[in-house]
Amino acid sequence: MNASATLKKFGIEQAMKYLYKEPEKNMRILMDWADKFCKGEFPSQRKAIRHAIENPEDPYYHYIRHMIRDVDHEVLSAVAVNFFINANLVGWPIQEENRKKHHCNIPWAILLDPTSACNLHCTGCWAAEYGNKLNLTFDEIDNIIQQGKELGIYMYIYTGGEPLVRKADLIKLCEKHNDCVFLSFTNGTLIDEKFADEMLRVKNFVPAISLEGNEAATDGRRGSGVFGKATHAMELLHERKLLYGISSCYTSANYKSITSDEYYQSLIDMGAYFIWYFHYMPVGNDAAPELLPNPEQREYVYHRIRELRMTRPLFAMDFQNDAEFVGGCIAGGKRYLHINANGDVDPCVFIHYSNANIRECTLLEALKSPIFMAYHDNMPFNDNMLRPCPMLENPKCIEEMVKKTGAHSTDPMSPESVEHLCAKTCDYAENWKAAADRLWEESLERKPGLAHKAEDERKRTY
Repeated sequence: MNASATLKKFGIEQAMKYLYKEPEKNMRILMDWADKFCKGEFPSQRKAIRHAIENPEDPYYHYIRHMIRDVDHEVLSAVAVNFFINANLVGWPIQEENRKKHHCNIPWAILLDPTSACNLHCTGCWAAEYGNKLNLTFDEIDNIIQQGKELGIYMYIYTGGEPLVRKADLIKLCEKHNDCVFLSFTNGTLIDEKFADEMLRVKNFVPAISLEGNEAATDGRRGSGVFGKATHAMELLHERKLLYGISSCYTSANYKSITSDEYYQSLIDMGAYFIWYFHYMPVGNDAAPELLPNPEQREYVYHRIRELRMTRPLFAMDFQNDAEFVGGCIAGGKRYLHINANGDVDPCVFIHYSNANIRECTLLEALKSPIFMAYHDNMPFNDNMLRPCPMLENPKCIEEMVKKTGAHSTDPMSPESVEHLCAKTCDYAENWKAAADRLWEESLERKPGLAHKAEDERKRTY
């Protein structure tokens, strides 16, 4: 870490200590300092934060105080330093330098499957197709992180399988790489008092617990008693003042229930700090295309999540419908990639086609492999940021890229041809187009700058 980064890290640590001395007074003073030192940058973001700090009617007025009051001070400080300083202020310039040097995508985050094993078998879960005998060793994960940090990557996200099957190794990795942030999608059933205590000790591990809605919906998909175990895990995390959030997948069957006022409020009441919404993806030979939301259902979710995050104190992200804020598809190493438990380096957690295995090549070599370069050269896949995905909304794109690059299916149990995958999304893409184009035009009318976002993002990155 260079001298400038060290000073910034020290500055955040001192600012956090100052904040906790007298929060109500000092958060306003810190905001004044931020306004002074930002030199005019990020005006809309600073205005929104100031409004949330000062206006009791703002939904995030209570959210900010919830974090200050209910998150362990050292945990919040560690996550703030690793996220804002290491993953962004330190990491981003290194990523940019490597993008220009190597003429390929360099991601901001890496998704890893420590194991294909899972203690559940959820309906419609693509990970269930992978079997339960594949694992990345501790040394392999450690080496991936080491390579990642050399490229400027300090954000690591665990998927699976159920990552906490490997929780002892995950804690050791948190210890060894205490300059990184580790987020884990988990069913929550393996979080016990001992593991919660370990999370409090290492401070840089943040779980996103998967729920399908209420108890009946969650247990119906994940198994009897899972909802109770997941909510008990949240109680343990809350008792220790740890950061945690929720992951929910919306489908044609549950899209209203998991965006309802009741569900959203229940998460707030359980102390969650964020929710990450995912659109159902029909990945795998045994996927259920009937779970894909129709255009009316997806549009309903689009509006509901925007409404909820503007009115309720819980930070919400919509992986599919928020592409307008990140310049379209972020896969293929543009902002993230996925490494499965067999070592295959996939462009996306939902796109299981690859030319590279981390056991046979370096991370940088994988980023220069044919399928990744196809992503690099063809992004964005659509100028409409509500049609970002090369598989879901532009299936001809992924079919063409897979065929041209010779990428193979990385599903070791039941390999799926790209033709079979795209056959499930062609009608969906065509049906969604009219609604997406209308919504995009409405967005452009509200925010004219969006028309140039994809091109600006491309120029800035490449």
